[in-house]
Amino acid sequence: MAMAMAMADDDEKRIAGEIARVLDECRISLAVHSRKIKELSALRSSAGGPFFRAFSRALTPLFDFPRRTVSSERSIRFVSSFAAHRDGRDTATSDAFLEEFLRFLLLAAASAHRAARFRACQIISEIIMRLPDDAEVSDELWDEVLDSMKQRVGDKVPAIRGFAIRALSRFANGGEDSDIVVLFLETLPGETNSEVRKSIVLSLPPSDMTSEAIITSTLDVSESLRKAAYLVLASRFPLPTLSIKQRSIILQRGLLDRSSSVLNECLKMLKDWLTKCCNGDPIVLLRFLDVETYESVGVLVMETLLKNGMVQEHQSIRQHLASSRTSEEGNGSGIELIEAEVALYWRTLCWHLQSKAQIKGTDAASAMGTEAAIYASEASDNNDLLEAILPATVSAFVDLVKLHLSAGPNHHFTARQLLLLGTMLDFSDLTNRKVASEFVNELLLTPLEFEVDEDGNKIVIGDGISLGGDKEWARAVAELAKKVHASVGEFEAVITGVIKVLAQPCRDRTADFINWMHCLAVTGLLLENINNIWSLKGTGIEPSELLHALLLAGAQQSHTDVQRVAVRCIGLYGLLENRLTGELVTQLRSSFVNGAASVRIMTGKSMLDLLAWHGPQELDKAIGIDISQSNNEKGFISINSLNLMEDTNVGLLDLLYYGLNADNNGELGDADEHESVHSVLAEGFAKILLLSENYPSISTSLHPLVLTRLIKLYFCDETKELQRLKQCLSIFFEHYPALSCIHKRCISTAFIPTVRSFWPGIYGNSSGSSLIVSKMRKRALLVARFMLQMIQVPLLSKESKEDESNKVNSESHSCSLQMSDDFDDGMEGIAIRIAAEVASFSEKKTSAGKSYMLALSRLATSIQFRASEQHSIKCMRNLLNTMSYLVTGDKDIIKEFNLMATRLKSLDKHPDEEISEDQLATIFGKLGLEWNPSITSATFPPTPAQRSARSAPARRQRVRREVSSSDDNDSAEDNAASVSVAPMTASRISGRSQRASKTAAISKMSTKLRTEFLSDNEEDEESDVTAAAEEEPSSE
Repeated sequence: MAMAMAMADDDEKRIAGEIARVLDECRISLAVHSRKIKELSALRSSAGGPFFRAFSRALTPLFDFPRRTVSSERSIRFVSSFAAHRDGRDTATSDAFLEEFLRFLLLAAASAHRAARFRACQIISEIIMRLPDDAEVSDELWDEVLDSMKQRVGDKVPAIRGFAIRALSRFANGGEDSDIVVLFLETLPGETNSEVRKSIVLSLPPSDMTSEAIITSTLDVSESLRKAAYLVLASRFPLPTLSIKQRSIILQRGLLDRSSSVLNECLKMLKDWLTKCCNGDPIVLLRFLDVETYESVGVLVMETLLKNGMVQEHQSIRQHLASSRTSEEGNGSGIELIEAEVALYWRTLCWHLQSKAQIKGTDAASAMGTEAAIYASEASDNNDLLEAILPATVSAFVDLVKLHLSAGPNHHFTARQLLLLGTMLDFSDLTNRKVASEFVNELLLTPLEFEVDEDGNKIVIGDGISLGGDKEWARAVAELAKKVHASVGEFEAVITGVIKVLAQPCRDRTADFINWMHCLAVTGLLLENINNIWSLKGTGIEPSELLHALLLAGAQQSHTDVQRVAVRCIGLYGLLENRLTGELVTQLRSSFVNGAASVRIMTGKSMLDLLAWHGPQELDKAIGIDISQSNNEKGFISINSLNLMEDTNVGLLDLLYYGLNADNNGELGDADEHESVHSVLAEGFAKILLLSENYPSISTSLHPLVLTRLIKLYFCDETKELQRLKQCLSIFFEHYPALSCIHKRCISTAFIPTVRSFWPGIYGNSSGSSLIVSKMRKRALLVARFMLQMIQVPLLSKESKEDESNKVNSESHSCSLQMSDDFDDGMEGIAIRIAAEVASFSEKKTSAGKSYMLALSRLATSIQFRASEQHSIKCMRNLLNTMSYLVTGDKDIIKEFNLMATRLKSLDKHPDEEISEDQLATIFGKLGLEWNPSITSATFPPTPAQRSARSAPARRQRVRREVSSSDDNDSAEDNAASVSVAPMTASRISGRSQRASKTAAISKMSTKLRTEFLSDNEEDEESDVTAAAEEEPSSE
């Protein structure tokens, strides 16, 4: 028996040696793999049972080697190919070996050894990817393999997760194993490794469930993942299977991506869509994109196709015009209606040819000889092609636009594209210019479209602000008008002539609100397209007449829509003035105070624009407000809403800040459901804070107040539906602290007031049930952590480099304490502010106050100090004494104080040196805090003495008794309690001794009290001493 076992062991060692030799040869070259697989298969068939044991023994060193070298990867590839190879001569042995090997790998995949799990998942994934479809593997084993790989998807090692996902990808077909797809979709958003995310995206099958995840990946920070996402979209998602919105998003993100590799992958996808799904016709591609809704995407796609030569420019646009559907019955003009896609294609193609001709002409002018002749020839060819596809005459162009205008609102988009096309026509001929001028005049005089509701009220179609009810239409009309009337002053003269005609019924008081809005829309078009208000001098309407007779009169109309349009025009008028008119500013203030929600929204925009252009002092100066009063250094002026217009001290900033804080400004406007007065003002103030260097007249002391209000708007429940406001403030908070140290200083100053305003039950803040209070406290802590994250954002400007050099210089002067200049814009400033707030908090005995102090204390202990801030470290070490006394009831926070004290002491370069009161006052002053020596009264202790276990002497107890019983010395009682009641245990941080505390209390007592106390009888003295001795340990 023993001899047989020895022979079997020798046979197994021989087989293991043969396998090791084969593996050794295979790790050197890939060329021998096929031959060695056959050789090893023959050895497996002849060896029988001992083969697998020998094979697993030969592979053991590979499972202990975690590095991915060339030789190890060749060995893994050979082992996987051998296991997946099914020998036609002995299929049963091959299948049995595969099952046994997979079970061996499953054990390794569940191992605690990292390298073993890594190699097991790698080999399993390779086997699964190479396994033929006719392989015989039991269903139970496959279930075990899948369950093991699903478990490895959550492994802490990214490489193991990647191989597990690769192994599962073959089974992620969206059918019976849809749970794998669900697992992938659940893992993708939280995956931190870009390569693993890439593996997931490459493994997702095409379906409605996976398309959103893949499209979302086109915004990933990883360039390779974005590229992989476009590769998957191009190969697995044909163009018709995606929605119009998805197509537009994919193309817009890809064609505007900052990475050239991602852009090239998107171009490949676009080319595949054009050739495979659209037969190379760009018009068909534009039909898939719905250019009427996503015009910018359509223009971007066409410009990309033309730039990369994917569209033949010599193909005449007339072929598409001829294939367009004919006009409606009864139209005898013989001109055909053009589809929206054809109009967009026509316009972008003409712009492309015109820009190429201009570029080549410029190159020809700057070159010489043959090169100049070549460039000139190319420019001439482009101009000839442009003339061939443009309308033959201006009259034909006008007729074409009129046809589409008369065809109804469905052809409004095409008409606008044709107007933009008309800007490329030649109007130098007098006849052509006359025809075009009459057409432009007709467009300007076309009234606004409206509907009549059930009650007979007229409702304007469109935005009610721009000409034709559409901003893009007004812009197209203005571009055509400037092209036709290109002479100096001609454009202003023509538009003011139209305004004079439209304003006549308004002056005669015969115009309804439709006429008013039409006249003001044309006025707005004029003001948007001139550079200075004085360019209107000598035209049909003088600037002063335009302001008083039309704009101010319109703002005083009873109809809300007329007021809204008039206020917008007043804002545009103010931007064009060199010195603001008093009546203009007064009207804006009146509309902001007394107008409806939609009027206040538009007025807020106008006032913020004027503030950004002229500055707040100019607006206040225009109405005679004292500049020094309008910009209070300590804060905004308190405003009484009842006499707001009569208060002459209310400046522009005070008024806007009042609107930002008013409770009734959260309502949405009628014109835009996504805007409110709060959102408009918050966006304006965010811009002011972001560009604070451009507004030196606005005191920096006002910035923290505004920042606090912006944070409250960002986190409050009332604004969660205002997505534009949320997005604007999100971008603001991301960039604001990174631009300047002054901004970080503002965040530090606003920290305590902001957290204080969110905490329920303190300083008059509202409270509620326990559930509501819990939610409010969690939100306050969220706000505090959010602000701490903001102040830790690194600087993007040159200030960051200067700060680094300052740190180096400060650290080089380690011999002496140097007062740092930047602690107030760092975490140290916030820590000191928190300590000062806890020490001076007045509502310590309430439940809300205690929770507030504990929350602030925990935040303070989480703050890390820089070694260069030596004065801040010493200041905080002293403030910890007061904080530890105030929160003595919480043992956890005392432990955290201990850790913080140890950390600060290790950072203190001179822990035995004390910081003077003058230096403390300087630190507090720089932080804008009120210096109170009592806050750090425990800052300068003598050498702490070990607390005695004996009772205190009777004399000291007498003093304590008399002070506690005195009603005339409440302050002395508080001081004595603050130094004697606090427990002097080992957890007390740098606190002074009991002896020093009682000495300080005794020094504050009067001689009269001491004399009266000593004259008491001895019996009362002994009983009081005993009672005090019994109370002291219990209080501690």
